[in-house]
Amino acid sequence: MAFPDGMTVRPAVVEDAEAVWVLLNQVDEIEVGRAFTDLAEVEEDLGHVSVDLERDSWLLHDADGRLVGYGIVRDRSAGERINLDQYLLPGHTAAGLQLFELMEARAAELARRNGAERAVLHLMLTARPTIDTEALAGRGWQRMRRHHVLNRDVDPKTDPFPEVPAGLRLRACASEDDRRTVHRLIHETFADHFDFQPRSYEKWCADTGADSADWSVVWIAELDGHGDVAVLRTRDDRSDMPWASHIGVSSELRGRGLGGHLLRYFFAFYADRGRTRVGLGVDTGNATGAPALYRNNGMVLDFAVDTWELIVPTA
Repeated sequence: MAFPDGMTVRPAVVEDAEAVWVLLNQVDEIEVGRAFTDLAEVEEDLGHVSVDLERDSWLLHDADGRLVGYGIVRDRSAGERINLDQYLLPGHTAAGLQLFELMEARAAELARRNGAERAVLHLMLTARPTIDTEALAGRGWQRMRRHHVLNRDVDPKTDPFPEVPAGLRLRACASEDDRRTVHRLIHETFADHFDFQPRSYEKWCADTGADSADWSVVWIAELDGHGDVAVLRTRDDRSDMPWASHIGVSSELRGRGLGGHLLRYFFAFYADRGRTRVGLGVDTGNATGAPALYRNNGMVLDFAVDTWELIVPTA
């Protein structure tokens, strides 16, 4: 495929991580107003066991050799769902669309390899992306869902550890059995959420980097008479802010303040650790009351992210 104006495309290699990191932060600054991608995130992405860089990644350079675009395709479902990411500097729409053509074809190939009759492609873009969304829609992509990235300032003086509800015990994830419990609770409490993809314990561990994760910042809540009923999964490996990836409560126990307790514990733990801001993402269509819970506990909108979808046949 010939790209416009002397532009070239090639697969990424692990050694490209720093150049990709610089590009992603350029896009971050344009779209969100600050750079927040860490080099370690890019290194992890390029080195992930599920990614065949030769076939699943693309680097787009302009005629002067400057990196202006990056694409990657991820097959984490072993089924029809394939995730795409594309980062593009402004002024390169035509080349970006050609890059999408390559990415879509590879995604269809991966879904076909999985035995699926169609490929359901998902792409996450901020609400004000550098990518031309009208041109993207012209390729058949549709905006499906909006998520909000929320954050909150934390301080030990204003965010003490909350009083524990009667009968509740919170323990850090410390064993293989605990990890399996976390997997089970996430699958039980997020099963009805948009775009949730059920995975076996082994695949979940591989996809989420369980071997290198800090499990001391993951907690399980046990309630008298009910057993393990809730999970708080966080990470503190980002310079921008600690992140709560999952706050989940068993459906039969929602409305009893357990989610609020876990949220405030999240605030207190990282305030005590010396972090000054924490964040999480929430589906604006969430029906469990989570958006109101976060808002009522002082979390504010950082930026919005849209999920775009394209369905293509694999035949």
